[in-house]
Amino acid sequence: MTVSKTADVAKPSRAARKEPAEVAVEAAALQLGELSELLGYSLKRAQLRVFEDFLRCVAPLQLTPAQFSVLLLLDRNPGRNQTEIANTLGILRPNFVAMLDGLESRDLCTRIRSTNDRRSHILMLTDKGRAVLARAKKLVANKHEARLNELLGPANRAALLEMLATIAREF
Repeated sequence: MTVSKTADVAKPSRAARKEPAEVAVEAAALQLGELSELLGYSLKRAQLRVFEDFLRCVAPLQLTPAQFSVLLLLDRNPGRNQTEIANTLGILRPNFVAMLDGLESRDLCTRIRSTNDRRSHILMLTDKGRAVLARAKKLVANKHEARLNELLGPANRAALLEMLATIAREF
């Protein structure tokens, strides 16, 4: 690795080299224009913020929203095959296999070859998976969902869930 001989020389920061008018323009918020009226853009921005909050809430458990969803489905649907779970969640097969590898390596779930179809694997939560899911459900309910409920209120929350279900079902 080569070290520049000028690296020790203090250079003014980029901000310090700019004219005051340039700095003022950059400090002003960008105008979104039509973007702010696009439903898809607004949904994506909201999803990013919701996922950030979710990740903060379950940080001690190191679960992503997708992993949490898989654990929830496995808890409610023990013995279903991985294709059914992946399709229900809209996760592509290669991504789902990689996610299962991670969950299985943490001993949260297990894959068992199906007795009905040897090409297929059924999925089961482990005891550790059930314990982690129970902790995650408490964190999500008491922190994450509580914040969303406080922000929206019960009526708006119910309305938003209905609108999102309509989009998912009909679009």
